[in-house]
Amino acid sequence: MSAYVNNNRLPQNTYYRSGYAPPPAPARPAADVRDDYERWYTEVTPSNRMSLSLRSGILDEVGWALDRLCRLCHNEQFQLAAIHGLIDGLFDWPEWYIAEGYKFSKDTEFMFSPHPDLARKRRYALESLFVLRNTAVIEQNALELSNHSHTLPLILKALNILQCDRDEDSEFLLHIIDLYHVVASKIIVSPTTPAPWNPLPPLQRIASTSNNRSMIIAALTALTVTVSNPINAHHISPQSPALATSIRYLPLFVDKPLIDACLNYLYVHFSHLSMAKAFLLHPEMPAVLKILVSLLLEEQKLTEEKVVVDISGTIHTVPSTTIVTREHELTKEELDVLLPKPEPQRCYEWMKTMFVAKPDSELTQVDFWNLYKDSFSAYQDKYHLLVASDVIKNVNSVFPEAQAMVLQGPIQRFIVRGVDRRKDSVINERFKCQWNGSQCTAPIFSGPGELYEHLLDHLRTIEAAEARCMWSSCTRTEMPKSSLRSHVLTHLSSSQSPSKHPSQSDTVTLPSENSPYPTDNPTARPPPPPRSTVIAFERPLVDPPSTALTALLCIRILFRTSFASVDVAPRADADHFGFPGIVEERDEHDMDRDTHMGENEREGEMQGRKAFVGVRRLMEGVRIRDDVLMGWITEMVDAGIAGTH
Repeated sequence: MSAYVNNNRLPQNTYYRSGYAPPPAPARPAADVRDDYERWYTEVTPSNRMSLSLRSGILDEVGWALDRLCRLCHNEQFQLAAIHGLIDGLFDWPEWYIAEGYKFSKDTEFMFSPHPDLARKRRYALESLFVLRNTAVIEQNALELSNHSHTLPLILKALNILQCDRDEDSEFLLHIIDLYHVVASKIIVSPTTPAPWNPLPPLQRIASTSNNRSMIIAALTALTVTVSNPINAHHISPQSPALATSIRYLPLFVDKPLIDACLNYLYVHFSHLSMAKAFLLHPEMPAVLKILVSLLLEEQKLTEEKVVVDISGTIHTVPSTTIVTREHELTKEELDVLLPKPEPQRCYEWMKTMFVAKPDSELTQVDFWNLYKDSFSAYQDKYHLLVASDVIKNVNSVFPEAQAMVLQGPIQRFIVRGVDRRKDSVINERFKCQWNGSQCTAPIFSGPGELYEHLLDHLRTIEAAEARCMWSSCTRTEMPKSSLRSHVLTHLSSSQSPSKHPSQSDTVTLPSENSPYPTDNPTARPPPPPRSTVIAFERPLVDPPSTALTALLCIRILFRTSFASVDVAPRADADHFGFPGIVEERDEHDMDRDTHMGENEREGEMQGRKAFVGVRRLMEGVRIRDDVLMGWITEMVDAGIAGTH
């Protein structure tokens, strides 16, 4: 008995999970192991190594921290407040320097090898200030430093203690002045402020006595920021050392940073009306005004393009040397060659000798025949002569473009069109004898020597003791025969053509197309137009740079101050509509104001107007793209013209 096996069993349930691979975890970014970027250097914890090392007092550790901070301070993401205690640690060594360290920085110390520890501490003080100065460029760091309790005392003490003329202190002092800009906007100096807390006198002293260019720029900039605050304006004086410094360095156009610092201080100084009025009496005022205008002219060279416009009209010229031509006459040699030839070959050769093809020219058939007849009629007994009709017909054989035709009109004209008489150039016409009123039949001579020998032959025929010169253009009266021999030399031309200046053209410009040339009196003819009329001028492409704009503002303030008493605005009412030039009569109030005006102010205005008259010519060359600013220049130029009357 066989067993039954059911192969169609239902699938049994499985109670285990199928294989599953979880997604791979993202790879952790590789650690940045570059120097100065280790996480424990910049981590925001109280145990930050740089902060602890900086405040440890261990010189090697301090040097290690400052070495990395000097490189980190260039990073725009570096925040001083993020590392606890870092700002306090950076102030430790600069405060040590102004307390006692500067005393050891002497020439005698640097002449020989200084003590290693003192040299390291001085370097740490400079590096700490370097870090503070560089990080102050970032707004957040600048805010932290301006509110820190150590910043202002450090700056004020350093300005009052350190000397700008000592090389040992110059670098430290320069960093201090740069750091001063962090707190400059908050500085308020009142009349009761104690001297140690007043930064203006030391800054004035540094700006006026220092020979360090960078320090002068920094000091002038710091003064500009401080006195631009209206609360501190009372500290500006006409005898300010910074004013003298700005005037002294103003002509150095090539030094843009220094010029910018000088101009910015001058602008702040002139912005106060009392200082502007006092400056009009300054002995250097005319020179300063001239330098400011010269600076505008110098700066505009970089903003201009040269524009050239050719407005030349139609020019009519003729050769300056007139070539005399005359119609060709048959010479004896040519006649001897033509006579033996048979007709019509002789007629053909005669036409080639006497005529040339010229499409726009014409000759009458009568003239054509007469010229042929006059040439050969004397020899017709030996040589046959063609009739007129045959001569005219032969023209087409020699000149295919020529055509005999009849022009209809009131009087019919029989012409030959397309031919013209051959012309011979008379180059040596000046060597032709003009004796007997140009009736001498002698041929043209090759030079003045042959012509003179010929004239002597004419003189030998004169039998009288006195005679008149018979040259065609001579008007001399009778003279002795001996004097006549030397007189005729005045009519001889030189064998060489007169030389011309290298700049002289070979052509002459005529006033118009139909003007005659040559003329008997060339100086009386109308002047011709110039051959080349080109207008070249400079045109500003862009607005002036900031340096030029600051100089223009200074000039404008001085101008308004100089012409303050004459700048009376006309009233705008119904009586003066359309007449803006009418100025009202001054009332009693105006008269009282003029009466109380100080003599110094009157003298200052007079000196200012005189200075603007002196620079008017320079100012006429100033060109500015902006219409409003150019209007200022035009107004000042017009005032300079009015001031001359």
